[in-house]
Amino acid sequence: MLGPSRLAYPDDHIEVDNRLAWLLGRLDVEYGTEAAYVHLRRDPDAAAMSHAARIEFGIMAAYREAIIWRVPATVEPIEIARDYLLTVGRNIELFLRDKPKRLDFSLENASADFERFWRFIGAVGDYEAALAEFDVRHNARAPGEP
Repeated sequence: MLGPSRLAYPDDHIEVDNRLAWLLGRLDVEYGTEAAYVHLRRDPDAAAMSHAARIEFGIMAAYREAIIWRVPATVEPIEIARDYLLTVGRNIELFLRDKPKRLDFSLENASADFERFWRFIGAVGDYEAALAEFDVRHNARAPGEP
């Protein structure tokens, strides 16, 4: 979606979309300090390996070819991925600097962080069933793939 409809979320909506890192200025104008923000983090090495494996398409190809522009062919994909993740991470940190309702959430510590998240959003319901969802693999790749 384009324009205002792209960020027109209903009340009590939870949006998980890494592309929002490119819409932070618009998020700030639309929701400012009123929304609750969760910064989902992942182990930097694991994230870099995963992104490097996708260097030929999607955001990684766009970052290498159009955003950073003219990255020499001698630069390893893992270095491009690390640069991408550093850039996005710093943009998110800058965006969140004045947000009073924010929570950092580590994917590697999801079970421990989920309780804080549950309280942070004032969730109600079956906590154990919700927590069990972290045991379900989504977008799983073959063993050995990042």
